[in-house]
Amino acid sequence: MKVILLQDVKKIGKKGDVIEASDGYARNFLFPRKLAQEASDTNMHILNNKKENERKQKLADLEAAQKLASELKGKEITIKAKTGESGKLFGAITSKDIAELINNQYKVTIDKKKIVMDTIKLAGNHEIEVKLYPEVSTKMKVIIVPQ
Repeated sequence: MKVILLQDVKKIGKKGDVIEASDGYARNFLFPRKLAQEASDTNMHILNNKKENERKQKLADLEAAQKLASELKGKEITIKAKTGESGKLFGAITSKDIAELINNQYKVTIDKKKIVMDTIKLAGNHEIEVKLYPEVSTKMKVIIVPQ
């Protein structure tokens, strides 16, 4: 019997997969636990529509991320910070600080987890990477100016 999985089932398949299961396994285990439904024509049509909508959504997200990456590419962020005589900062600049500054300067909301950088403890020029989507990232410059 062909069934459509409604949830991930260990050693069987992932949500949305169409699998071949024995009649007893499907009727006695999968259906009562709402893990699967029968692969009828209407259910297959609904599944295909859902997959198509998900594909379109991913494509739209990817395009939006690429557009945002092109806008942010090569931009600079200037931060004034207190430093000691040797150029070391009192405190440090973290990805949270950078995310807030990007939000304020460029009106773009970026999660601090998407900013790849080491904690900045010295004044000067530093390069950071912003990962906007799994395969879309851009580089930005951070300039720390001593106060």
